[in-house]
Formats: sequence, C-alpha cells, structure tokens
Amino acid sequence: VLGWVAVILTIQYSFCFQITTLINHKDKPKKSDKTLRAVQQVGQAVKLAVGRFVMVGEAIANENQELKEEMKVACTEAKQAGETIAQLTDVATMDHPESDGQITIFTDKTGVVKAARLLLSSVTKVLVLADRIVIKQIITSRNKVLVTMEQLERVSSFQEFVQIFSQFGNEMVEFAHLTGDRQNDLKDEKKKAKMAAARAILEKCTMMLLTASKTCLRHPDCESARVNKGAVFHRMRLALEQVIEIVTDSRPSGENEPGPVSIYTGIKEFKNKVEGLRENLYLLSKENLRAMLRVVLEHTEDFTDSAYTSHENRERILELSKQGKMELEQLVSAWMYAQSQRKKDVTEDLEVAILKMCQCMTELQRELHSAATSVAADVIKYHSDHLVLKALKICGTEGNIEAVAEHSCKLSEQKEQLIEICHLLRHVSGTEPLEITCLHAEDTFHVTGPQIISAAETLTLHPSSKIAKENLDVFCEAWESQLTDMSLLLREISDVFEGRRGERAVLRCRQPTKHNANMKALKPVRLDSEEQMKLGKLGLELHKLTTRVDSEMEKWDDPENEIVRHGQGLSSMAYSMFLFTRGEGLLKTTQDLFQQSEVINNRKSASMCSFQLEDDDKPLVLQEIDKMVPAYQQLQVTAKTPVQGKTATFTKVDACIHKAKYILDLLAQVLPLSCRLLRKHRGGNDYLRAHHPWRENGLQTVARESGGLAGRTDSFGIKSLEQHVAYLSVLENKPF
Repeated sequence: VLGWVAVILTIQYSFCFQITTLINHKDKPKKSDKTLRAVQQVGQAVKLAVGRFVMVGEAIANENQELKEEMKVACTEAKQAGETIAQLTDVATMDHPESDGQITIFTDKTGVVKAARLLLSSVTKVLVLADRIVIKQIITSRNKVLVTMEQLERVSSFQEFVQIFSQFGNEMVEFAHLTGDRQNDLKDEKKKAKMAAARAILEKCTMMLLTASKTCLRHPDCESARVNKGAVFHRMRLALEQVIEIVTDSRPSGENEPGPVSIYTGIKEFKNKVEGLRENLYLLSKENLRAMLRVVLEHTEDFTDSAYTSHENRERILELSKQGKMELEQLVSAWMYAQSQRKKDVTEDLEVAILKMCQCMTELQRELHSAATSVAADVIKYHSDHLVLKALKICGTEGNIEAVAEHSCKLSEQKEQLIEICHLLRHVSGTEPLEITCLHAEDTFHVTGPQIISAAETLTLHPSSKIAKENLDVFCEAWESQLTDMSLLLREISDVFEGRRGERAVLRCRQPTKHNANMKALKPVRLDSEEQMKLGKLGLELHKLTTRVDSEMEKWDDPENEIVRHGQGLSSMAYSMFLFTRGEGLLKTTQDLFQQSEVINNRKSASMCSFQLEDDDKPLVLQEIDKMVPAYQQLQVTAKTPVQGKTATFTKVDACIHKAKYILDLLAQVLPLSCRLLRKHRGGNDYLRAHHPWRENGLQTVARESGGLAGRTDSFGIKSLEQHVAYLSVLENKPF
C-alpha cells in the first residue's frame, strides 16, 4: 500500500499543477489556435493523470476489502471530475468562428473550477483512506512482532529458538520497511525525530535480543543473564509502543506528552515577548515577563551546578544571569512609564531597554552553548578509546570478579557523566528534533550501561562461554555506536547555533566558458524529491565517513604525520561536499564542486608511508594506500568530463561524491592500521595506557550529521536483520 500511496502522491502533484494552469490562464475573449491547443492538452493530461490515479485507488481497494466501497466511491467521483474537465477544455466541442487568425471561445471557467474542487475532494478522500490502511498495516505488523516476542521470551530449547527467531527476523524486516516509509512521509520534524529514535532502538536491540536470548539458553540458571535479556525485551516493547503512538498521533492516556523545556526554547520565547512590546505595549503583564525570565535562570542552574562546567564558564553564566535581572528591571521601568503616559509607540528609553535585554539573553545563550559543547567535545574525546569496555572484556574472560566490579563502577561513573552531558546539550540544541535526539542519547546511555555490566557479570561467571563473550561484545558495540552518534549530534547542534543548517539542496549549474566573466547571476535549479533524497542520503553517508576519519586522526600522537595531514585535507574536502548537498558552505555551484575534485592532491603511496617498519601488517597498509592512487585519478577524470543539462550535471555530482566517499573509506581503513604499526614501532601495544586528563575548555572539532537521528530516513537495520535471519541457518551447529 505504501508503494501505491507514493504513486498516488506523484500523480496528485501532476494534475494539481495542471489544474492550476487551467484555472489561472489569462481570461481573454480572443485566443490563438496555439493557446487553444495548449488548453486542450492540459485538460487531456488531467484526464490521463486521473485515470492513472483511479487505477491505483482501485488496486488498493481490491487489496483491502474493509474499505473497498468507500475507496471505489471516491475513485468514481475523481474519474467523473477528470472527464468533466477534459470535456470543458475540448476544442472540438467548442463553437468558435474564426476571425483574423484569432479564435473566439466561450470557456466555462466556473464549470472547470467546480470539477477541480470535486476532483481534489475525491483525491483527498482516497489519500485519507490509503493512510488509514497504512496505519492499520503498521499496527498489524507491530502486533505480530509482539506475539513472536512473547514466544521468544518463553522458549526453552535452542532449536525452537532458531525457528521462532527466524520468523521474528522476517517480521522485523517487514516492520522496518513500513515504519521507514512512514518516517519519510512525516512532515512534522518532531514526530520524524521520535520515529527515528524508536527505530534506532529497535535496530540495536534486535541483535541484542539474539545474543541475550542465546546466553540465557546456554546458562539458564544465571541471574545476570536473565536480567540482561529482560531489559532488552522491555526496551523493545517501549520502542514499539512509541512507534504506534507516533503513527496514530495519540498516547495511551489520551493526552499529549509534554515536551521538556530547554533553555534555548525559554530564551527564544522570552525574547519574542520582549520584542513584541514594540507592537503592543499591553501584550502581557510584567509579572508574566518576570516569571519567564525566572524559569530561564532556574534552568541555568543545571550548568552552574554541574561539576563539568569550567570555573570561567560558571562565573560568566552567573554574571550574565545577574545582568539579565537588572536589565529586566530597567525594561519594566521604561515599559511602565510608557504605559502611564498612554503612549502608543515605543519610546526611545524603552527601545534601548529592549535592545539591552535581548542582547543580554543572546550573550547568555552563547555562553551556555560554549559551556555545553566544549565540555561535551572533551568528554567524547576522552572516552573515544573505550578503555573501560576493553578492560571489562579482558577481566570477564579471566573470570576476575573483583576487577569486573571495579571497572563496572567506572562505567557507571562514565554513564552518569555522559547522561549529564546529554542533558546540557539538550538545553542548547536549538530545535525540537535535536532535543529529542539528545533525550534518546541520554536514555540509551542510561539503559545500556547496566546492560553492559550484567553481560560482563555473566561472562565473569562463565569465562569460557563463547556466547557470553559475544553478548558482551554486542552491548559494548551499542555503547560505542552511541558515543559516535554523540559526536554527530554535537556538530549538528553547532551547525544550528552558527546558522549553517540548510533547508534543501540546490544545484546551481554552471559550465566553464570563455564568457564566464560576463555571466548573469546564477539561477538555482531546485531538485525534485527523488534527486533531493538521493543527494541528501549520499551526503549523510559521506558525513559519516568524515566522522570516522576525524575520530581516527584524533588517536594519533603525532598530528604532523604525513598520513594525518593528508587525512585532514581529505576530511575537509569531504565536509565541503557534504555542505554542498545541503545548499551550504563555500562550494556555491556545481562547477565549484568539480574544480575542488580536480585539484585534490594525488599523493603517492610512498610519500604517505612516512615510517619504515618490518611488520606482518605493513603489506596490508600499503595495499590499501595503493588503492587510493587510481581512485584519485578516477575522481579527477570524472570532474573534468564536460556535461550539459540538469540531469547530466546531477549525475556528475553524484559520481564525484561517490568517488570521494570511496577514497575516504580507504583512508578510514588506512589510519587505524598505520597508527597501530607506528605505536608498535615506538614501544609496544599501549592501548590500556592512562589518558591525559581531559580539558575543561577548548571545543574540539568533531563530526556531525544533519538532523542527527531526525535525518535518518532509510529503513533501520534491514540488511542487518536479513543477515541475522540468514545467520540462523548455521546456528544449530555453532557451539556456544
């Protein structure tokens, strides 16, 4: 049905445009033969589009008997309206005597308008019915998943588990497709972010459920294994319910969930009210304005009370809070005076007070943003090596209960630290979707931390258990993945604050010619929805790779190493391309993009390998580096190939970004191998070395992804789920 709905929407856009053209054509008593033929062609096009629309609607009706009659009635109305429009615009049925090359016609414009209204009304009915069907399909799919989950919880034998999980995997794949398409169709960015968060939980929990259930089957008397498994099932059920709440736009209590109030939102609303005094001096009372500021300043206590806020930031926040109270009193004084004089316009004193008040709030907002992002960047970098997780794995396989307990305490401390960082970032996130993403990250760390600890306890009790080790690995990977997502989220928050967040990508096509100096201003070419989705998805994939490369480069002790400096250049190039896909950055035109692709420094593999080592891994490093040389050449050849027209230009842009993505992927593989070789050469494996204390100040450059989870539009983990299902065919013969 979702596929049919997509077809319906495409057709609807087509004839809506055509109907608008008909109704808005110039109403002249004389029209040329060419104009008449054009009007007739539009009318026939509407009829054909309606015909295709009706075919789709009837197909949906035949697949869904419960709404068959309603759907067919709506389709019949649409068909009649389309035929009416075609008849009213048919030149052959018009009485038009020719005179001086002009044709006099009588067009029943009122009739066209009535038919158009009937058509759009019937189209709306079809869409509403189709939407009801989609919602019902998602609910039905969710119910099937819940039933199978109950069976998985009660399963007692491994063979039975394999059979039921195979069914569960197929049902989750179906649910992933349905909810993924639904997420793409959502217009409300807040709902889209919530859907993305719920689907991200289901994606990660599917693999967790597999290993946690296997661990319970292998060690049925282990309490920590049962706790671990139960937590996964509980979280999946909550995520499934959240999807249904979004789809049906309802909550179990029948009330809307109140969203958390952030400082960003509070300051924005406060400033709007203050600036609104220019239009209406009696807009609100001084008590209301004072209450709004009081709420904002109360939230700043989350920063001033935090142990992770630097002394400088804390003092500046307190100073600005005090200044804000003083500025408000100055504002109230000027405001009350203007009211007492029965002024209709803003006085000069009041205008100055408004400007000072807003400026103070802007500075406070900037200081809070700096405090949250700087500490978040340092904390993320500090934990990027995942030393606690590595230690837990090692101690677990050794069966060292005391060491596991010690490192579990450290992980709990790290969890609380990350939760507080998420809380601070939510205050300065800038948009509701990013606030939701921060809440999702906070919840993930809150839940995953104890799950890792219980999985580690199980491994400690059964140190030789392969499945217990695999289970711990899965939960640790989820933690590491969420920490990477935090880096993406941090960059996105900075984007919003600095005004770099774009709307839709725009191709500004320009070809190099000798007349470029005299060219008129470039006209942007708006991409259609399919091109927009393709380019946006490609940009996000490229962005993920820049995140990965940046993360690897931060692990190098020598930032001046040839490979690191080369990686920094490539990462910068790729980030510029990502911004281009969003209509931002320094690359304003397609030609700018192509020129950058042409001048990428094609370094030879010998110069990139700046250290000489004899190691078994060295040939692998050189093999990956050697792949980059032809990849550079292919990118440059593609960038230099001349093209004409929007379609060809879009294809060339797509090819350049794909090739750049391939180069970056190779670099992401080279960096960790080279880093490991270099460290071994300098004195051995020191992955458990002590960290330098992370700094309280200094925002580090970290990667970001547009919209965070809100920007993800592909179906969650479908490939992973399908791999899980295929994997089950060999599980019976695989030892625990």
